[in-house]
Amino acid sequence: MPPSDTENPPTPSSSTAQETPTASSASTTTPEPSSSSTDPVKARMERWKALQNRAKKSSATNLKEVYAERRRQAIDPSTTSKLQRKKAEAEFKLAKAETADQGEDFERKRAWDWTVEEAERWDRRVEKKKRHVEDVAFQDYSQTARKMYKKQMRELNPDLEGYAAEKAKLLKDGSVVETEDGELVVVDRDGSFYADADSLGFIDNKPKKEAVDRLVADLRKAEDARMSRKRGGEDEDVTYINDKNKNFNQKLARAYGKYTKEIRDSFERGTMI
Repeated sequence: MPPSDTENPPTPSSSTAQETPTASSASTTTPEPSSSSTDPVKARMERWKALQNRAKKSSATNLKEVYAERRRQAIDPSTTSKLQRKKAEAEFKLAKAETADQGEDFERKRAWDWTVEEAERWDRRVEKKKRHVEDVAFQDYSQTARKMYKKQMRELNPDLEGYAAEKAKLLKDGSVVETEDGELVVVDRDGSFYADADSLGFIDNKPKKEAVDRLVADLRKAEDARMSRKRGGEDEDVTYINDKNKNFNQKLARAYGKYTKEIRDSFERGTMI
């Protein structure tokens, strides 16, 4: 007999209900990946890769610098300066030739790059250098003393701060005298600051340690210069008239001494024909 419409549909057994969970229970039990747990790991990996790339770039840069330094050390500095000087001379001649082809004045065109003050200062410098080159040769002992004096004056570094302090002290403690013209003049009675031939104020003056050290260094430098001239000159023959001529003869001896040794020995023995 067929079942009636009023009968209830069959219900699953308890075991079947336990084996097929509902959608709500599945959604509560299935774990989902959290973004908070993956973001720190990803950030650390990106940072690690960035550090690796930076280390590779630093190694490559250091390697290039090492190779460049080795190339610089292998090149003679004098050769580099000579090449640079030749390059500058070639550029100067090229610019002069191009200006001449255009029918313009080269010196006037080149002067456009500097002001009048710079041009005058440069002319004075060139003239001074020319006089210095012409004044190298030995003339007399007065000229030699003058050149030595000018060299020492160029190397002199006066203590301007100490001078200003002593002058301020004199203005404070010294006696002020009014002249006939109404000008106020500070008189140094004992000559400790404005010394003359009759002043004895230098007796009580005590120089600073820096000034004493500078004086000792100058004396040692002069003594070394004198000893360098005497060194090696007692036993060898004097074939020069000054230090410049001596250096020139030494250069000739280094270049041609081995070729002329036999001739010089023959001269000394008196067997040269």
